Order: sequence, then structure tokens, then C-alpha cells
Amino acid sequence: MAKKRDGGGLTKTQRAAKFLGVSVLAGAVLAGLALPAAGALGLAAKGSVEGFDDIPANLKTPPLSQRTTILDSDGGEIAKVYSRDRTVIGLKDMSPYIRKAIIAIEDARFYEHGAVDLKGILRALNKNARTGGVSEGASTLTQQYVKNVFVEEAGNDPDKVAQATQQTIGRKVKELKYAIQVEKELGKSKILQNYLNITFFGQQAYGIEAAAQRYFSTSAKDLKLEQAALLAGIVQSPSRYDPVNDPKEATLRRNTVLQRMADLKDITQAQADEASEKPIQLSVSRPKNGCITATHGSGFFCDYVREVFLNDKKFGKSRKVRSRLWNQGGMTIRTTLDAQTQKSVQASLSKHVYEKDPVAGAAAIVEPGTGKILGMGQSRPYGFGENQTQINLSVDRSMGGGAGYQPGSTFKPVIAAAALEQGTNPQQEFSSPYRMRYPSPVQTCKGQWRGTEMTQNENKKEVGPYGMKEATAKSVNTYFVQLISDIGICPAVKMAQGMGIERADGKKLQEVPSMTLGVQEMSPLTMAGGYAAFANGGEYCSPVAIQSITDPQGKKMSVPRSSCRRAMSEKTAKTINALLKGVVEDGTGKQAGLRGRDSAGKTGTSDSRYAAWFVGYTPNAAGAVWVGDPQHKRKMFDISIGGAYHDKVYGADTPGPIWRDAMSGALAGRPAPSLPTVPIGDPHKDKAKPPAGEDGKGRHRPGNGGDNKPGGGWHLPDFPDILGGGNGGW
Repeated sequence: MAKKRDGGGLTKTQRAAKFLGVSVLAGAVLAGLALPAAGALGLAAKGSVEGFDDIPANLKTPPLSQRTTILDSDGGEIAKVYSRDRTVIGLKDMSPYIRKAIIAIEDARFYEHGAVDLKGILRALNKNARTGGVSEGASTLTQQYVKNVFVEEAGNDPDKVAQATQQTIGRKVKELKYAIQVEKELGKSKILQNYLNITFFGQQAYGIEAAAQRYFSTSAKDLKLEQAALLAGIVQSPSRYDPVNDPKEATLRRNTVLQRMADLKDITQAQADEASEKPIQLSVSRPKNGCITATHGSGFFCDYVREVFLNDKKFGKSRKVRSRLWNQGGMTIRTTLDAQTQKSVQASLSKHVYEKDPVAGAAAIVEPGTGKILGMGQSRPYGFGENQTQINLSVDRSMGGGAGYQPGSTFKPVIAAAALEQGTNPQQEFSSPYRMRYPSPVQTCKGQWRGTEMTQNENKKEVGPYGMKEATAKSVNTYFVQLISDIGICPAVKMAQGMGIERADGKKLQEVPSMTLGVQEMSPLTMAGGYAAFANGGEYCSPVAIQSITDPQGKKMSVPRSSCRRAMSEKTAKTINALLKGVVEDGTGKQAGLRGRDSAGKTGTSDSRYAAWFVGYTPNAAGAVWVGDPQHKRKMFDISIGGAYHDKVYGADTPGPIWRDAMSGALAGRPAPSLPTVPIGDPHKDKAKPPAGEDGKGRHRPGNGGDNKPGGGWHLPDFPDILGGGNGGW
């Protein structure tokens, strides 16, 4: 036989069960108030309610999460980031209408009862028993505030949020005890203020200020009566009463709030009637959260700032502590980003590499002597759509980037600097054949490298002998292979480390002679920072992104500073300046030259043209530009980039012009000092230089592989194209 149901579709058994549940809750609350010391709540709902005395006495209120504002070096806004969109304000900054409306609809007796409203409980108990359901609650505003504190503490953890909102007697009793404490310690005004700052109003808006901005594009203190009533009505069910998605339901709810305010004499009936007649008029400000909203392509730099915060112990001993601080937000972070430089970087990338191209481009610019990151951008926009990415192509993997890209011949100046520091004369000649094997063995830091790999130059006409200046200008591979075998690998490794040049994947540099040709993956920021040491007289300064931070209370926080160290002598830096000026004046980097301004730099192209580079500098800025396939799959042969066709891509013809245009715009209207250099001279006119393989005192240099011939190398006949060790690039 079918069970008999009431008008609400409930059987008598179900009605009895629901009535019992409400009764137990009411009994538990009353028992908790009457007998707090007896721990008798367990008798009311055995196994469901903790002993009242066992609940901790103090509610630890977490700081409310707020928006963090990220600024450029001049104070211009880059982006607002937050886990929850909230701006904490005081009662004086809230319209009187919203204060009255929220009390009227959520807890009309707020100023008359304590932490719990006994009349409200009895009223709800009676009504719910009559309806056979739980159609009316009895939580006070204070209890609701406590529940919101639990939710806030849970953060973005869905399991913790579920625990904080579960409908159990145990949670209700816990909520009650804390409510008693809060009423005692804070008082009514502070509770109301905290409640209006913590409550969720839908549409990603937490707190009344964010809600006013979201729905009406106004401040909380300027809310009109009908606007305040609408927002107060949303709180009970933000999805059901969402005025954006269901204006009809939201209007009915708003009018209910207005009538309630009239019944309580907060407003007159005439005011309520007039406001109820008005249609909802929204002026919605869409959520603008996160680095995806950053201006002028600086979303990736914005993300980098976040990574700096999460990785640096200046902001907390553990990543967990730093993450909690970041999620709480409310900070103002002034960064090193220069607006003029950033605009120029992004404009140049967008001009020369289209976001739909089969390859991408990225660039980073830093300030020599300070390490300040002035610009950072890429051709593929920050985002989740097609041809978009959230991978920062300018930085190392540990900071949100990828595995890096082979820098090719842009690594050669590092080898040249190491050689100069070892006493090599820049006029030193090597035979520099078109094709050759790597000399073997070659000295490493802890032993020797042995192998039979081969390398070759870009074309067969590149045959020495060459001195360092001409070999650098023409980017002669075999010259630098002979150079590193002459000085040994260890000085090159130590020079790279001194210049902050390390692998993008975080692994140690491999001690192999092919490192001279840039076969180990680096990031643009790393290369820009390394070259800045040349511009800064040989002193390297680690890149920094943050100038200052103030916390939610306006107090200054300690931030990481650039760490500077001498990587090479000033004379070596001046010599490299002379070598790399030659590259942009008479060598492979002519297309990157700057008009009316001293500049220096180096082109680079990796094996099989998976990557092309230009890294260069002026006295006041150093920048690196990379173009290639982030997946290391697309070779740059027979390809169109930025609307220009290339049978094969060189560092000179694509990264070079990007660098030129980016730097020209970045430095426009700014001082144009000269790069300090030393004369290098012509090796064919200077016969006083020591022979190759000797240090001028009759001793062979370490690591020349036992080859005592002048030039440290030999000419070889043409070999099949078996370049197992990688020919690096040119």
C-alpha cells in the first residue's frame, strides 16, 4: 500500500524525522546555553556533538583575503590579483541603507539578542514543524559571521569548505560557542562591519565594497536604497538571486527586503513602495582578476612577480607560509617594470612575430648595474585560448618557464671572456678550418673530456686563420672550438656561473667543449642578465622584479635585492665591448644596430634552426630576444614569420630587428652614453703576440689536447656531414 503523504510530498515518518532534527538542534542549543560546564550536549545527539567544554575557547580569525595591486616602476597599475575579490572597509564607508537592509532581512533582532536568538529558534521550530521542512533558519548574524570565518579559513580547498558548511548539529554547536565569544569580544558594530566585509555576494564579489563595484560600479558608501536592498537580498542564495542571470527573481527578493525594512520602521512604506517600482538598473563591472588582465603584454611579468614571491624566503620560511600570505593579498607591489620599455618590447614582438605563426618570440630587458627587469614580453598572449599560453618563454622552468632554448653563438662571448681572463691575447689566431673534430682530450674542472665529435662553420668560405675580433664578427664556430680547447672547459664554466648564466631546466652546465657553441638550453632573461655584466664593467647583478611591497596595513615589507659580484675584470669587459661592437657594425648583427647610440651584441642560431637569438646591450639596457618553437619540433626552414618569408632563419634577420626596435623605443629620449672599449688591433700587424698553445713564458696552456701546432688546431679535408656533437650555431 502506498504511504500517505502530506501536501508537501512528505510522509508522516519523514515529517516526524525532520521535526525531530529541528527539535534536537534547538535542544542542543538550549542545553549548551544552560549547561555549558556539564558537557551534556553529547546526550542530545550522541556521537554528533562534541562536548561543549572541549571546543577551543578562542576563534582564530584569519586575515580576510583581499586584492593585491601590482604596479610598474612609476606607480602605474599592471594588474590586480586575488584569490577573492574583496576590499575591506569600515562601517563609516558603508551606506546606512546596506547596514539596515542586511539586518532587516538576515537578523531583525540583531541588537536585541546575544549570540543566539532564543525567540528566533522557537519561531523557526514552530514554523518548520508546521510545514514539515526546514523552511526557516534561526542563525543570528553573529553565527553567520562565524560560519563565514570557517569558510574563509578553508580558502580554496573544496574539502575544507564542505566541512565548514556541513549541516550537522556538531558544527552548529561549535559555531554557537564561537559566536558567544565573538559577541563578548567584538560587540555589535564590529560584528556587523566584519560580516559585511566577509560575506559572499555572488559574481566573485566578497564583501560589500566589491559587491557595490561589481553590480553598480559604485562604492559601498554611495549605495542607494534600492541598490542596498538588492545586495542584501543576494546573501541568502547568491546563485538564485543573481540579478545578472535572473533579474526577475532578484527583483522579487529585493522587494521582500524593502518591505521588511518598512515593517521594521527603517524606512517608510512610501519609500519602500517607490523603490519597489524601480526596475533593476545594473552597471556591471566584470571581474578583472589576475595576470590575464595585465596591460601591454605584461601578464607574464606579472606571473613572474608571483613566482618570485612564492620562491623567495624573504617572504616566509616555507612555500606554504608564502602561499598563504600571497592568497591573503591586500598588498601593493611596486615592481621594476618600466612602462616605456614594456610597451616597446611588446610592440616590437607583435610587429615581427604574429601570434598565429608556427613559432613564437620572447624578449627580456634588464638594467646593467641594478639587475632591474625593465621589460618582458612574448608574441603569444597570456591566456588559455588558441595560440595563447601561460608559460613564460622568457624565464627558467623554476619560475614558470619552459626548459629553455639553445642560445647558439650568443654563448661565444662567454668563452671569449673566459679566455681573456686566462691571459689570451685578443689578437690570438687559430687556424679555424671549415670543418674539424673537437680536439680531444680537453681539460674539465675535475678531469678530461674525450670524444670524436665534429663541427663546422656556416659556409665553406669561412676558413682561417682568424683573430678573436674577426672570428667574433663572423661567428666562426671552429675558432671558438679551438679557443675553448686551448684554455680548457673549467674557466668557461666558471665564467658562465659568474655571469649568472645557467641552464633553464635547473641542471648543472655540462662540461663539454660543444658548450662554446651554445648547445645547452638557456632562457632570454638569463642571457640578458649575463650580457648586462659586459655593459657594467664586468660586474654581474642578479635580475630583480620587485622594488617595494606594502602590506594591507600600509607597512613596508622586506623585499629581495639584487646581488652583485665581479664576474671579470674591467679590462676584459671593455675588450668584449669592442668585440661585440664589431658584430653590430661590421659583422652578423648589422640589422640590430642602433642609430646614434653605442650598442654591442651577438647573433645566435641553434642546431637545425630550432632557435634564433640576438643578445645585445647599451650602457643603460641589456636585452635578449629569442625566436623559435617552444616545443623544439619546428625547424625554421621555408617559413613565414611576421608576414616575412625565410628560406632559413638567422639570428640576424628576425631576432636582430626585434631587438633593434624594442631597444630603440625603450631608450627613446633617454641618455646615450658610450660603451667603454679598448683597442684590439690587427693580428697580422702585431708580431709580438705569444704563439698559440703557450702563455708567453714557454709553458703550454692547459687543455690544448696535446696539439703543439701553432693555432691549436689543424686543417682537415671535407668529411661527411656527421655532426654528432652538434655544430652549435653561428
